[in-house]
Order: sequence, then structure tokens, then C-alpha cells
Amino acid sequence: MKKDFLKYQAQTTPHPLALEVSHANGSYIVTTDGKEHLDFVAGVSACSVGHSHPRIVSAIKEQAEKYLHVMVYGEYAQKPAVELTKLLSEHLPDPLSKTYLVNSGTEAIEGAMKLARRATGRTEIIAAKKAYHGNTMGSLSLMDFEERVKPFRPLIGDISFIEFNREKDLEKITSKTAAVILETIQGGAGFIMPINDYLKKVKKRCEEVGALLILDEIQPGFGRTGKLFGFENFDLVPDIVALGKGMGGGLPIGAFSASDELMDLLMDNPKMGHITTFGGNPLIAAAALATLQEITESDLMEQSLEKEKLFRKHLQHPLIKEIRGKGLMLALVLESAEIADKLILKAKQKQLILFWLLFEKRAVRLTPPLTISEEEILKGCGIIVDILREIEKDEKEC
Repeated sequence: MKKDFLKYQAQTTPHPLALEVSHANGSYIVTTDGKEHLDFVAGVSACSVGHSHPRIVSAIKEQAEKYLHVMVYGEYAQKPAVELTKLLSEHLPDPLSKTYLVNSGTEAIEGAMKLARRATGRTEIIAAKKAYHGNTMGSLSLMDFEERVKPFRPLIGDISFIEFNREKDLEKITSKTAAVILETIQGGAGFIMPINDYLKKVKKRCEEVGALLILDEIQPGFGRTGKLFGFENFDLVPDIVALGKGMGGGLPIGAFSASDELMDLLMDNPKMGHITTFGGNPLIAAAALATLQEITESDLMEQSLEKEKLFRKHLQHPLIKEIRGKGLMLALVLESAEIADKLILKAKQKQLILFWLLFEKRAVRLTPPLTISEEEILKGCGIIVDILREIEKDEKEC
């Protein structure tokens, strides 16, 4: 399978990890050779309640037997999508009462950008340096990393950048600004947390000049930080919130939510201001609904904070310089990028799945399923510390 994978399927890097997957369950991915790999990545934060969760599998099977795609988004009332958006409204703070369902996180960002320009009549959008919001042309335009964007220019115009957590830069938000878009917790930059009420100050500045605040919750969303949405930890409400990844329990989905007043602007002038064929797909909406129900009806969110303590307690080694993030959205920051690479690749050999972050090359992603057990956390942490001891020993011998 690996040979055909490399020959026929377009790749994203020259050297993919290329695990040959047989099946997955809970916190484990099983390869075709029968080996169980403990998953500390969860599909890059996408499998919120683990692999093949019975509630989600049941919801998918039940919906598949009723109907699949029947009409483009927004024309027919379909129970899974209606129930999903209603439940989201019940858990989102006012005035975020209406949700547009799309196919991915990056499409959610595209829709949010369009809505902000439509609502304000302005064009400037301000993003943060070292931000990652997706890879479609609009989302890519919000990235200031020249190495990644240069081959695809020209991108969307009138985009400016500020430094995350730098309050002086808030002066750049003016009456010409349609929206400021920020990750609630910067992901690719190394899981950078907002400090000193930064997000509240951004929101206040936006209100002063009539700009909208869009928060990207694609990674922290759905219980990973101890709250259903990461921004709930910081005492503010954005004008638009973008969702994705963990929302679907392992199936592809995205969404953006706003007030009735804002969201209704996409219905007219022009009609179909945003349109998608498969957004709100009933099968995927059923899986997302089951995921949201499982998270909100259980204590998984509270558990994520207790599990964070376990990671911090048991990941102690001189090569670990810092553990960033909150809950089960953690980044292990090591002494160097070389050590991070060695840790990830050696962990693969020892059947523990770790992964990189986009910009911070010294960091290793720790985003396991919310359902991971204490025993599994201790097992994985033990493997990480053992590998770091091996690396440290090898360096001393050299």
C-alpha cells in the first residue's frame, strides 16, 4: 500500500510518515502489520472523542440508511444540520446565534472574511504574524510567512499584520479596518496563549473603530481547553467565530457563527453571498451533532484540564524547555528543532504518534483525543522521556 500511496496519491511533503493504517479505535491507530500506535495527535486535533467512537459511528450508520446528499446548502431543511446548528446556538454565547455549515476550517475562514467585508463595507483585514488559518487563497493571504506564500502570489489584497500579544500594534486597527482575525491560541506559532487581557483589548479597539473581531477556534474549539470554545477562557465574545477540525469527530466539517443580523447579510445583495454544495451534509452533520452531544453531556472538558496536569507532571527532562498551551492543546518546546525531529521520528518507531507544528520548529504537538485515559497519558509520557534520555546520552557521547 505504501508504494501505491507514494505513486498515485499527491503528497504534501517529500517524506510523509506513511503509516499504513488498518483500523483505529479510541486512542490507538493500528497499522497493517498489527502494531498499535498510541495517538497523541488525534488527526491534528480533529478526532475529539477518539477514533471510531461508538456514538459517532452509530449516528453515521443511522443517517446513512436514511439519506445522504439531497440538495445544496440552505435550500432544504435536514434534521441533522438543523439540530446541530440549534445545539451550537444553545452553547455559544449571545449574540452568536446563527451558524453557516461548510466543508472545512479554511472555508469557514473564507466565509468569515466575506461576511466581514459585506457587513462593514470596508476591505482591510488585519491578521497576526505567524498565524495559520488554512491554505485556500483567502486563508493563505492571512499568513505573513513569505516562504509559504511567495509561490502563490498575488493573493487577496488589503491584508495587514500585527504582532500577537503586542498591544502597541492595536493602533493599526482603524476606521478602514473591516475585521481583525486572530487564532484564540496561536497554533502553528507554537501554541501561544494570549496574555494581559489581549483579546479583550483587541475587541475593545474593534468596537471603537467599527471593525469586527473574528476568532479562529478551529484548533482550540470543542472542549480542548477546558471550555467548549477557547475564547470562553478569556472573558470576551467575538463578532464571528470560525470552527472546524474537532467539530466533526473525524469527518470533514467547518462552520462560522455570528449574530442573526450579521449572518442574514449573506442572503441578499447578492443572493447566495456564500454558497456550498456539500456544507451541512447530513451524514457529516449527524457525526458532528453526536460529537457535540458527547462533549457537552460528559465531563470531558473538565477532564482535559486534569489531564493537562498529568502531562506537565510527567514530562520532565532538561531537553524540555517549556510546555505551552492549555488543556489538551499542548506544545512541547525542546532545546532545538533537531531534537524535536529526533523525538517525533523515534517515537514513531516506538509506536507513539507525535507531530510537528508549522512555524515553531522546536515544538512537538500534544493534542490527543479528549477521551485519552490516565494510563495512556503515562505510557506516552514515559516513551517521550525515555527517548529524550537516549538523545541526551547520544549527544554527550558525541
